[in-house]
Amino acid sequence: MMKDNEKEMFPLVLENGNIIGSISRNEAHDGTKRLHPVVHLHVFNNRGELYLQERPAWKDIQPNKWDTACGGHIDLGENVEEALKREVKEELGITDYIPERIGQYVFESDREKELVYVHKTTYNEQIFPNAQELNGGRFWTKEEIESNLGKDIFTPNFESEYKRFFHKEE
Repeated sequence: MMKDNEKEMFPLVLENGNIIGSISRNEAHDGTKRLHPVVHLHVFNNRGELYLQERPAWKDIQPNKWDTACGGHIDLGENVEEALKREVKEELGITDYIPERIGQYVFESDREKELVYVHKTTYNEQIFPNAQELNGGRFWTKEEIESNLGKDIFTPNFESEYKRFFHKEE
């Protein structure tokens, strides 16, 4: 069975992004909530649909849930742009896109605390998710997403981020 590399090393950061040390993946997810940086990319098409990935059962965080199109940790020694480029290529096979940074925030769950750098892009080509990384993915309409919020279908991180950046109260 596939498994995350518990010895993978991440930067330990302050809320402003300054690096103050390093931690392993295992330490980042052990409940001590040491702040580590991640990148997210939201992929829209021209119809306004949002691509979501389905997380595989073997993931140590939020298995079998629908999540942001691409998300991953910034490795020790990488900057935000390098990590985003690497993760998008690894997970979605996309190399020809223009990311727009739309914000950053701290996300905290019962197991971890992340400094999330959020980006979006518009992409209209077919996406071929990496079967080694994901269970697949598809474009969702705004109505599909809105009608499934709070039903334990999406990761809490995605729901929080969607509401923060894309959900508009009518």
